[in-house]
Amino acid sequence: MSVYRKIFAIALACFIGHYAIAQSNTDKIAVTTSGTAKAFPLVKGKNAAAIWIDPADAEVVSIAANCFSNDIKSVTGVAPAVVKTGMPAQYAVIAGTIGHSKMIDAMIANGQIDVSKVKGQWETFSISVVNAPTAIIKQALVITGSDRRGTAFGLFELSRMIGVSPLVWWADVTPQHKDELYITPGASVVGPPSVKFRGIFINDEDWGMQPWAAKNMDKDIKDIGPNTYAHIFEMLLRMKANYIWPAMHPCTKAFWYYKENPVVADRYAIVLGASHCEPILRDNVFEWADNYQNEYGKAPGEWRYDLNKDQIGAYWQTRATEAAKIDAVYTVGMRGIHDGSMPGPKSKPEKVKLLENIITDQRDMLSKTDHKAADDIPQIFCPYKEVLDLYQAGMKLPDDITICWADDNHGYIRQVSNPEEQKRSGGSGVYYHLSYWGAPHDYLWLESTSPSLISYEMSKAYQFSANKVWIFNVGDLKPAEQEIQFSMDLAWDINKWTPEKAHEYPKVWAAETFGQQFARPIADIKDRYYKLAASAKPEHVDVVAFTDKEIDQRLADYHKLAADAEELGKKIPANLQDAYYELILYPVKGACLMNDKIFYAQRTFTFADPENGKKAKAAFDEIKLLTKKYNEVIAGGKWNGMMSDHPRDQKVFNMPALGTDRHIGRQKTCFRA
Repeated sequence: MSVYRKIFAIALACFIGHYAIAQSNTDKIAVTTSGTAKAFPLVKGKNAAAIWIDPADAEVVSIAANCFSNDIKSVTGVAPAVVKTGMPAQYAVIAGTIGHSKMIDAMIANGQIDVSKVKGQWETFSISVVNAPTAIIKQALVITGSDRRGTAFGLFELSRMIGVSPLVWWADVTPQHKDELYITPGASVVGPPSVKFRGIFINDEDWGMQPWAAKNMDKDIKDIGPNTYAHIFEMLLRMKANYIWPAMHPCTKAFWYYKENPVVADRYAIVLGASHCEPILRDNVFEWADNYQNEYGKAPGEWRYDLNKDQIGAYWQTRATEAAKIDAVYTVGMRGIHDGSMPGPKSKPEKVKLLENIITDQRDMLSKTDHKAADDIPQIFCPYKEVLDLYQAGMKLPDDITICWADDNHGYIRQVSNPEEQKRSGGSGVYYHLSYWGAPHDYLWLESTSPSLISYEMSKAYQFSANKVWIFNVGDLKPAEQEIQFSMDLAWDINKWTPEKAHEYPKVWAAETFGQQFARPIADIKDRYYKLAASAKPEHVDVVAFTDKEIDQRLADYHKLAADAEELGKKIPANLQDAYYELILYPVKGACLMNDKIFYAQRTFTFADPENGKKAKAAFDEIKLLTKKYNEVIAGGKWNGMMSDHPRDQKVFNMPALGTDRHIGRQKTCFRA
């Protein structure tokens, strides 16, 4: 420790010990734009309170503090200084983690902040206004975290309170300007979260995230890399999320291939995981099938543990060693190289026995590598697809491993823990789809799963003890931003958005995102959008049968919805036009036009009116134009490559064939595009 640091530490202890004044006000804090005598002046006039953090605290605290400073500047035009040495000025924001911040620990020791509900908790924080914490500081806004993520969450919670959306970067949600910001006296404690590990799975990234990142974010590697992940991780922290399954399709090299990726994850304190088919954080599609020769200097053998145990085990050991000092949740078990059945014995009992042996060996390896008992290392087992059959056939699973149940790929959870499974120390979690590639039909374009359905299914699972892991398959992330935010808000506080209240979320979200004056009309648009998609998602409208009367009503409802969204868009402030297009207008108009295209094309087989064909073709062309605008115009071309109107080149995205024989009888079933 330098002489300066020693002097500072002694002075700090003396100041706090001599001038300690306990905080007596127990009201929750709030943000206002006009100050009172007791309010903390975060920004007053052209002055902003400095943000003080301890240089010994975690790097994520520094990241969050600098983001908070930038957020204050984006709201007020005044940028607070972020300082790590010296004594802050008369007013200061002090942010730190218990046990890692001298200032925080000193205030705790002197009874100035009450951490009885924070200390020892998981990802919990308090925000309080403290008067005269030192001889120099007249008043402080103190953010105290139980751990490094707790402190970061506290800073980002303040960002959200002053009007900065968690989607500020990902959906270009420009905050409303405010001249001044004050924090009312009091103290708030937030946490612990309802669900321990809460996060997203970047998946099926071939048509959006990967080409966009290669073109705009990580140009040097032309792939999804550390620059892209830094923005993803920041968004997760802003949503009080902590967990990721990285992108892993063949178009993307493995997350661990780029050595900076796990370093960035650790800097942002994000917990690394891997999908249901990627044991021990290994991306088999790339790392076994494509890159094994480069990594090990020889070709891989057969992907069968019963025949090639030593080579597969060594392959897993490499990653376990790399990940030993990083926060991770390990997927255990085994499936095919990609999303297929586990190769091995033909009989189910033999497969069950092999899977049990694999998990035993994996746990022994993790325990020896991490120098911990296996039950102290977070692990999940995903009984997804055929693995569920093996589990149901009597497979023995160690009690501390979290069972991560899957939905049916379309938002309905297939199974939850029975009374005996609920007693397991590892508990359970859920792998839930907001985006899906596979049989019977994809939905990779627009996100249309309602908060009500998400809440109903996830709350049901939570009631059956699914509180350890919630992971959401979000595809390319865009355009699922609102639904991701809802899912993370629900995972943080399961009681805030119960199924009875979830339909109110779009209104609250719209007020936070676009302003109170737009909350009700946006909520109404979203409600109608979800309702129409509930009977047929835009990607599925070609395979759902509707009567002629239902088609007429559906088209009328969509046309009214799109017209209302267009009209409301004219009233949205200029600084929020990009956000409105991304979050509201594109999905609403896209869904409307998809219905137009399919149903008007269908009618060319039953009606002689040539206008139906023209309308179908016009809808097809307009979807292309809307998408071109999303990619090339919105936010100055920031999202170029992100939005595809034909993911996986599914037939539904093509221009349908048009009927020419006006004498063909009326068909009662839906035309298959």
